[in-house]
Amino acid sequence: MASVPRRGVLKGLPLAAGAAIAGRATSAHADTRPTASAPAAAGTPFPQPATRTVRPRPRRLETRLTVALTEQRLPGVGTVLTRTYDGSLPGPTLRVRPGDSLHLTQVNALPPNPAQAHHDLGMNVPHGFNTFNLHLHGMHVAPTGEADNVFRSFEPAATPGKAATTWRSVVDIPLNHPAGTFWYHPHHHGSTATQLLNGLAGVIIVEGDIDAVPEVAAAKDIVVCINELKVSGGKVPDLTSETTYEDITSTFLVNGAANPTLTIAPGEVQRWRIVNAGALTTLYLTLDGQQTHQIAADGITFTSPVPVTALQLPVGGRADLLVRGGEPGVHRLTAGGVRQPLMTLKVTGTPRAMALPTRLPGRPTTLPEPARKRSLIFRSYENVFSGDFRNAYRILGDGETPPTDPQAGRTDPQWGRFRPDYVNHRVRLGQVEEWTVTNDSRRHAHHPLHLHTNHFLVTEINHRPLATPVWHDTVGLPPHGSITLRLRAEDFTGRSMVHCHQSQHEDEGMMQIVEYVR
Repeated sequence: MASVPRRGVLKGLPLAAGAAIAGRATSAHADTRPTASAPAAAGTPFPQPATRTVRPRPRRLETRLTVALTEQRLPGVGTVLTRTYDGSLPGPTLRVRPGDSLHLTQVNALPPNPAQAHHDLGMNVPHGFNTFNLHLHGMHVAPTGEADNVFRSFEPAATPGKAATTWRSVVDIPLNHPAGTFWYHPHHHGSTATQLLNGLAGVIIVEGDIDAVPEVAAAKDIVVCINELKVSGGKVPDLTSETTYEDITSTFLVNGAANPTLTIAPGEVQRWRIVNAGALTTLYLTLDGQQTHQIAADGITFTSPVPVTALQLPVGGRADLLVRGGEPGVHRLTAGGVRQPLMTLKVTGTPRAMALPTRLPGRPTTLPEPARKRSLIFRSYENVFSGDFRNAYRILGDGETPPTDPQAGRTDPQWGRFRPDYVNHRVRLGQVEEWTVTNDSRRHAHHPLHLHTNHFLVTEINHRPLATPVWHDTVGLPPHGSITLRLRAEDFTGRSMVHCHQSQHEDEGMMQIVEYVR
């Protein structure tokens, strides 16, 4: 069987993952409406999110995040009322190291949730838009207690005028945690898509071995957090029907600005930490005129830099790039199907001679033969229910959630959909498993796969082995195709998640519980 080369993995894997056809961005409604960034000309200075760091003794990052409705003027967009962390979009960047602890006080200053009528589809209908929790996307930390526990609910005050509610998260970062780029966002079932489309997200940087590589340490470290907003009438509407966001053009912002301008000198090397912090759209990225090497995917360092000319990031995916300035001039980071540039790069100034590394402290890309195999099928059914949410987004195959009524067929509201009291998979720590995950959807076929707590090693695309497997925590499923991965869960027991990271699909039930056991 022919293998896919390493360079083809970096281009082809996310390409298949995001289901981009001819380089177009893909989203929930890619078949009906292209996306666009905010209509802004280059010239906005390049912003960086505020950074919060650890106190030296003890090694603890103790901070407070307040979630509230904020009216703010976004460069290149205008005035928008949106839910934010501490009044900024994106939220502050959190910098930590392995062995640190993260102590977060989270304040819910949002209005009370309106009363919601009982729905025949149960909890797999978007709801509770002012309730949130905390997910540390990609981080290898405990999924239980007050840590990365997405089964928690940070409710707002029950009645108007009452004091904001306060919630605490305590996360111990293990000494073996990989150094890399991660992010945080709400993950309360039913409200994730709406809150992400408000811009509720922030970057987490775990410092470590890769930062000591001389050529990497010499490069300017730049966060490129890409948010996707659905702005209509000066605000982001709540997801109250299947088609709420269908006719609203996406607004893409980089660090809270539309098409900001970054400068680089000829020959200068910069490290870009790119995060797709959207909810719906996979981005096919190209940067003209520059020499670009990828050094990490989803927070896991490669063993050596890999030249790339294009990169597709699924929703939730991250890529660390080393970008070397080329000839003086103006260049653009673009995404296929998005009408405006995401950002502008201006090459100017005195030339510099900066080197690229030849080797990196990457994780080995092999795992032993599996002791167990599983098969999962992501499948969408259109127009099977009545009411405002007519589609069914299901994960079928091994471990599928059983139906309420076996005779109901595709109209059963529970079959293959999230159920909070049903464990779909029990995965034993230290045991290697192989999963084949198939995308068997038709129209709604955009399904980025995300696993919490542990990274997995992608070994095959459409049953073609990769010459060099790649570690991920989020990867798109090729339409009418499959991904084969190997997983060795380590360190942490407890209930966790696997789901589609097209967050509207997730809110409508395309999610399962994975319990890690000894």
